Amino acid sequence: MATAPTLDRGAAQESETRRSYCKICTTQCGTVIETRGDRVVKVRGDTAHPLTRGYTCPKGRAAGENHHHPDAIVEPYIRRDGQRIAAGWDAVLDDAAARIRKVVDEHGPGAVGMFFGSGLGMDSSGYRMAEKFHAALGHGPKFSPLTIDGTAKVLVSSLVGGFPGLNPKTDYDNADMLLYVGSNPMVSHGHNTGMYQPAEKIRAVAARGQVWTIDPLFTETARFSTRHIAPLPGRDYAILAWLVREVIDAAMHRPVQAVRGLEPLRVALDPFTRAHAARIADVAEDDLADLLRAVLAADMLVVETGTGVTMADSANLTHWLSWVLMILTGAMNRKGGAWFHPGFLTCFDSFELPILDNPFTPGAPTMPHVSGLIGDWPCAALPGEIEAGNIRAVVNFGGSLLRSFPDANRLAPALAKLDALVTFEVVENETTALSSHVLPTRDQLERPEVSLWDTLGFKVAMQYSPAVVPPMGERRAGWWVVAELMRRLNLDVPAHVPADDREPGADEAMLAAHFGPGARCTFEEVAASGYVEKPLEFPAPWVDAHIERFGGWNLAPEPLLAFLGHIHAADLARLESPGSLVFVSRRQRRKLNASLDFLGAPVDLILHPRDAERLGVTHGAAVEVRTGRGTITLIANVSETIRPGVASIPHGHGSANVNLLTDAGVVDPMTGMVRYTGIPITVRAAGASTSSA
Repeated sequence: MATAPTLDRGAAQESETRRSYCKICTTQCGTVIETRGDRVVKVRGDTAHPLTRGYTCPKGRAAGENHHHPDAIVEPYIRRDGQRIAAGWDAVLDDAAARIRKVVDEHGPGAVGMFFGSGLGMDSSGYRMAEKFHAALGHGPKFSPLTIDGTAKVLVSSLVGGFPGLNPKTDYDNADMLLYVGSNPMVSHGHNTGMYQPAEKIRAVAARGQVWTIDPLFTETARFSTRHIAPLPGRDYAILAWLVREVIDAAMHRPVQAVRGLEPLRVALDPFTRAHAARIADVAEDDLADLLRAVLAADMLVVETGTGVTMADSANLTHWLSWVLMILTGAMNRKGGAWFHPGFLTCFDSFELPILDNPFTPGAPTMPHVSGLIGDWPCAALPGEIEAGNIRAVVNFGGSLLRSFPDANRLAPALAKLDALVTFEVVENETTALSSHVLPTRDQLERPEVSLWDTLGFKVAMQYSPAVVPPMGERRAGWWVVAELMRRLNLDVPAHVPADDREPGADEAMLAAHFGPGARCTFEEVAASGYVEKPLEFPAPWVDAHIERFGGWNLAPEPLLAFLGHIHAADLARLESPGSLVFVSRRQRRKLNASLDFLGAPVDLILHPRDAERLGVTHGAAVEVRTGRGTITLIANVSETIRPGVASIPHGHGSANVNLLTDAGVVDPMTGMVRYTGIPITVRAAGASTSSA
């Protein structure tokens, strides 16, 4: 476990407090930050914040500790022959650009891959400049977190709704029947929902009606739910298939927008009787009967899916059927159901949305059986593309590749072969150790910021915060670093980009550029107040108008019908053979993906007592977990919170990296999404001579 950074709480200087907001996820809770000189001494929730009113999570409150991390990167450097060479910005950027230019000259711009990681992803100006860099270099191989945890959502919104930007959000003020499937908003606030105060909201829905959670693990969210069902990982689609079938047969479907494909959908779902669904999911039929009664008794049903769904082999099915349930019960774009964010910077309600129902784009040559998705290549393709010589340089915009991408045992030596691995980062990690160039950019406390990912927020709102502390060491603005690389590569830099990030007003000029003529306010307005919220028109005419132009919700897209047949056939075969222990990955309240190790989230394997007894594993003992790709060691957490036959492993840890267990060759054939759920494992006590399944 990483050592927690210590904050200077001495009294040598008077303390100051500044209002800001958290920039590590899309919820963006208001914060009050206490500083003494350049030191951050405390971070707390801002009770005066108009949206979050004092709420923060442990991750947000750790901003100060992370800023003063003992492994913080404060100067750029080059790594040659395994040796770190500190150098000034000019030298490091010149060398990085020279290596990239050599790759481009000898192999073409397509030999330069780029990863749009969440590090620079929450840096609005840095991210937008990275997009300009990618375009100017010819739109080469692009990777992002999309194919790590979210492809099903873009796929379904495109195929069913005709536009990839449609993202239904629960109307928590009025919903009375809510179903969480593989979603744990008590821990993952920002996964497409921007949800603050989750306990308060879940309790309110449960008080009005019912909240059900479907998850192999009795999660923190399940504790606040009315009921919990624990299916086998990735088999939750069968439950939703049966629910849709019953809603149709009971003539309880009452969509408020036009639909098409109802008949072929019903034919495809014919095998999913209650008994069959219960058998595939391995749950009690009585629980399913109770769930159906609750659904049919409610005015409408809202379904939220999370990474427990999107990381499974059946992800596309479960998310598709969750939309179908909401459509058929009249929940889409209606009070008590789900609303759609109209955008703040790009306003979907100000123009006629284009029909974009084909999200598939060209993908990686080494994975010809898998398409790209809206321009992204599957992250799983990266090691193979490097091994084949197709990608020879990677620009990593703030991502811990080895903790995020699959098959770390294969990826690490592949990254080491690159002619250049240029990484933007603020804290040392396994990826910086392999990088040829490391470029430290300003962290969330060192830069002024606005809410770039507006449509993922909980309100139609925009925030601004100034920098809280000056940059440490030689850190520079992310946008400036990218622009300097572009200039050295003789790429066109947009005219509005200042020459130097240290010029007064340079950062603000970059932020102002996000606010085009169609934005709901100007940059000056949000900079003056810190927070601007606009009314939500709900139900939204623009949503209904788009679905009408699309010809109605497409309930039965051909690719999804075919995929249902593929997954169902595999499950029928699986029923004929004994099951093995499988793992699911999970997020943790005191951990943010690959960062914040110092908060002390346990590196544990949650295991049911029945499985632990069979395997000879005791609570608190070290255990080895193995797949065909690798082995990691964790601490056994024997608990009845997990269903038998399933073990839960947290992701993002360096000491027990779950990506040492994953396989870049096992991906969703439709989208290239990495499989992180339902993977067979063997477990044994650490040091034991034989393994057990």
